[in-house]
Amino acid sequence: MSLHTMRIGSGVPRVAYLHGLLGQGKNLATLAKAVSASDPGVLIDLPNHGRSAWTSGFGYADWADDVADTVRDLLPPGVPITVFGHSMGGKTAMALALRHPALVRALVVADIAPDDSSHGYGFGRLVNGLRDLPLDQVRTREDADALLAAAVPDAGVRAFLLQNLHRAKPDGWRWLPNLDLLAASLPQISGWPAGLRGPYLGPVLWLRGGESGYVTDDHAPAMRALFPRTRLVTIKGAGHWLHADQPDAVAATLQAFLDTLRPQLASSTSSA
Repeated sequence: MSLHTMRIGSGVPRVAYLHGLLGQGKNLATLAKAVSASDPGVLIDLPNHGRSAWTSGFGYADWADDVADTVRDLLPPGVPITVFGHSMGGKTAMALALRHPALVRALVVADIAPDDSSHGYGFGRLVNGLRDLPLDQVRTREDADALLAAAVPDAGVRAFLLQNLHRAKPDGWRWLPNLDLLAASLPQISGWPAGLRGPYLGPVLWLRGGESGYVTDDHAPAMRALFPRTRLVTIKGAGHWLHADQPDAVAATLQAFLDTLRPQLASSTSSA
């Protein structure tokens, strides 16, 4: 299945960006633009999100294969790409690297580990909050914001979620994500599929928010068993949405990592 994409920068994409649960590719546009002068990017809407098609089931392996098909359509044959994935997108990115290692030049995993993450922010509450919103009572986005406030008190999180609300023609509203499927699949989304084997031997930048509980030191052995070339960087003052909390720090860390991936110019030396 081909997924919806949006290019950032000019030329062949060097970085693919995968968003988290209830997100869209455009949520990572600011980060992609920050490094696009040297590393053009492609923002991808994962299945059942944004402008990509809905499916009848969920599986990280299946999603990884969909991303692989989409990326291959954008690249010259045999050219790999660096993949940045946040949260659910990070698990998809890890699955992609394990299933399609020749396609992945390097990996950036943002605030998630190859482990159960149901202890985290509480995305079940968010998914069900959207499902329970009475769309027939919504005339404006302000109406939706007010109706969602009881289930989601944080105004910033509500603003993030309400990007998924789309005005349907001729009138009314609909959700872009497949909320029923996502709600039914929360245990699988929070989990990590046992069938994915490593190791992936490419370079891996592993980011975690200093104020987030999604990645702990206890996760390091499992991460390095699958991804032995992992380097962990903690972004101070950031929670789970670290690219939104500390955009400059995340962009600078990503840029420094991408710079290490550039082919080194061979120095021409001669002896007299």
